[in-house]
Amino acid sequence: MDRDEYLERLGATAETPEDLFEHVEERSTAGRTHHVLTAARHGVERGTVIVEETEAIVRGYPSIPRILVLGPGVPSFFEDGETVVIEEKLDGFNVRIAAVDGEPLAFTRSGYVCPYTTGRARDCLPLEEFFATHPEKTLCAELVGPETPYSTHDYEGIDTHEFLVFDVRDRETGTPLAVDGRRRLCEEYGFTQPRLFGRAAPADAVGPTRAAIEELDAAGREGVVLKSADGERLVKYTTETQHHEELAYAFSLPFDHGRDFVFSRIVRDAFQAAESDADDDRLEERAHDLGESILRPMVSAIRAVEAGETIGERHTVRGDPETIGALLDHLHDQSLTVDLESDRRVDGERVVEFVKVAESSRDRIRYYLGGGTRDE
Repeated sequence: MDRDEYLERLGATAETPEDLFEHVEERSTAGRTHHVLTAARHGVERGTVIVEETEAIVRGYPSIPRILVLGPGVPSFFEDGETVVIEEKLDGFNVRIAAVDGEPLAFTRSGYVCPYTTGRARDCLPLEEFFATHPEKTLCAELVGPETPYSTHDYEGIDTHEFLVFDVRDRETGTPLAVDGRRRLCEEYGFTQPRLFGRAAPADAVGPTRAAIEELDAAGREGVVLKSADGERLVKYTTETQHHEELAYAFSLPFDHGRDFVFSRIVRDAFQAAESDADDDRLEERAHDLGESILRPMVSAIRAVEAGETIGERHTVRGDPETIGALLDHLHDQSLTVDLESDRRVDGERVVEFVKVAESSRDRIRYYLGGGTRDE
């Protein structure tokens, strides 16, 4: 592999190839060697993949900054004269689907090829047709629904899972299609997309964004992504419901998530409350909900461990037996402890219910329940 060539193709700001490639991890998937950037470095996104055998580059997806206060945040982030497009942000599993040597593969944010997501994408989306015409493109999609191995958020009308394409980018450079062009292209191929709430100038986008957030919050959904019309500039803003759901998730597995995870959600909620909750009664209601999202899940976890139950993330997946087997192998390869609770056949598909065991939380709770002490 010519590292100087890849440094140039990636447009990296590193002075030498070694400065970048010391952060690259070699992996093997489906008989191919992948070189994966494990963290964003030198202007190259985390999860960027170089496939050695084909010399293909699959660019990582950029990290999206977050606005904490809508009023000044939206007009400050976007420039005068830009059009701001408001789209729904979905609570699911972020994947990039790209054709490598003609074979569609689904890459996770961290650059792994997920066999389950790859198989389901091939089953659910017209990938062969799309990549025959657009081999240089990457579909950036959210896998949502109650039956995925990575998320469990329910969406009305989705019984198992669904892919929603929220971006289409150049596979190597990461350059996005303009929003309107992407939406037309996705409509052409029948790709489901996130809901569009509207377009406005930066100074006029705060009101529609706030209205969208109120609607999404009432429906228990995640939030919005605001995009410049050319797709280059992105910023996100999430609902109170999402903040509290993520805190409840973290405290249901209290020793598996760091303090930064928890504190960031509280900070988001505090700034949102300071801007939007005008009276003390509404603030008291929010504070009550916040407290419940912290205490109740943690108490439930403690009681579950005390009763000898397994705690962790519960998932249901379905697909052909080979794909499900490959998924379970993939999870084990990532050193996850997986407990199978149900394994059956339904209409020719293998349906598996399993728990990704939260070993750190389970073991720490057991220790404290047994009289262990905590240094603080």
